Amino acid sequence: MKSSLKIGSVLGIPIKLHITFLLILPVFAYIFAINPYPYGFQEVEPASTKYMLSSLTAILLFASILLHELAHSYLAKQYGVNIESITLFLFGGVSSMEEIPRDPGQEAKMAFAGPFTSLVIGSICLLLYRYIILSNPALSENPVYLTIWILGAMNLVLGIFNLLPAFPMDGGRVLRSFYARRMSYVKATKSAAAVGKFFAILMAIFGILIGNLWFPLIALFIYAGASEEERSTQASVSLENILVKDIMTKEVVSVPPSMNVEDLIQFMFEKKHMGYPVVESGNLKGIVTFTDIQRVPTIDRPVMRVSDIMTRDIISVPSDAQASDVLKLVTSKNIGRVLVIDNGSLVGVLSRTDLVRILKLRSE
Repeated sequence: MKSSLKIGSVLGIPIKLHITFLLILPVFAYIFAINPYPYGFQEVEPASTKYMLSSLTAILLFASILLHELAHSYLAKQYGVNIESITLFLFGGVSSMEEIPRDPGQEAKMAFAGPFTSLVIGSICLLLYRYIILSNPALSENPVYLTIWILGAMNLVLGIFNLLPAFPMDGGRVLRSFYARRMSYVKATKSAAAVGKFFAILMAIFGILIGNLWFPLIALFIYAGASEEERSTQASVSLENILVKDIMTKEVVSVPPSMNVEDLIQFMFEKKHMGYPVVESGNLKGIVTFTDIQRVPTIDRPVMRVSDIMTRDIISVPSDAQASDVLKLVTSKNIGRVLVIDNGSLVGVLSRTDLVRILKLRSE
């Protein structure tokens, strides 16, 4: 995510804060500050102490959400899945994985690891508060220790909520793994997504009835997430066993690095493609797209060259790669095309449009 800030790494996994997290953190701190005992610090004086404790509680809550995501990621790494990053954002955390394991047992364990971690954290905090803090009058009267109670309660709620069979939440993934033992992976995904959408509709109706807009908002994310994962799973499975060399464009049209940007625009209109490899004397130098052109002011286009704006960090695949892997690549990198390179030689180009065309043909 371009709107995310990396703050460090854990287990070799980059940890990022999305801009929405930076916006929601003060909101949580304020909610804890105005809520009465035992779910907030409303009665605490002075105000500086109240807001310091509420801010600390909000930070620790999101730290426990990070542990929730790390539990998912740790198991995923054990199963050979590459974790690109963990991002904390508006509604919690997201582990960015290359691929969810198709093995039902592995997916179930990975999905359950997060809620289990939250339940463990919640139980430890509540037991600690109940049998150590409350049994000691000197500690129980100190509002600092109320943080332990709030963290315990919030983590229990987080763990239980994530176990709801509302795909693509953790409970929904456990449900898909259950279905996948009895039917195809695509059909299992469709069935789990249907249950997830049903839960989302119920959640939205419940939120409207009680006048709480958070529930419809969360329901919208669940419904959209279920729909998107259903489509992406269908697309990925449809492209399996199709090789890049079978669908790539073999007649590659390239441009020289000395071409000026104004001529490149005219070239794009004539050839009707939005991106081209940059080749000089048979050597691949980079790739240039219409997005690169948009960054150049109109007045500079006659004097600027392709070499000034092209991307030198080339994303490529071999011709014997799976088309389904290329789909994941262009989606995760948000790019329109990849170059196909064998033994250092450019042999073709595969675009997002090519992949969509094949998907349409397979669906028909």
